[in-house]
Amino acid sequence: MNIYVGNIDYRIQENQLKELFEQFGEVKSVSLITDKFTGKSKGFAFVDMPEDNQGTDAIERLNGYKLSTREITVSQARPQGEPRENNFRRSNNNGNGNRNRY
Repeated sequence: MNIYVGNIDYRIQENQLKELFEQFGEVKSVSLITDKFTGKSKGFAFVDMPEDNQGTDAIERLNGYKLSTREITVSQARPQGEPRENNFRRSNNNGNGNRNRY
């Protein structure tokens, strides 16, 4: 199961996330996402756990868990390119703060 972990303190390292998730079972990999130019953390990661039941348990128990200075968000990762749920109204803002008036 591929798991999304968000709102991560920028000082957290991959090995710390691996240790946290290993409490719930085998961790195949951890990918802390970093900026390609600066190398600094972007504050989110993906954790791959081969056993779905262990991944589900980790999600349920760690979502909202305070890791360092922040409460992390933990959920099952969506496949790349899959749209988010549309819980917001789209704006017709053209990017410069002005709304189109046609």
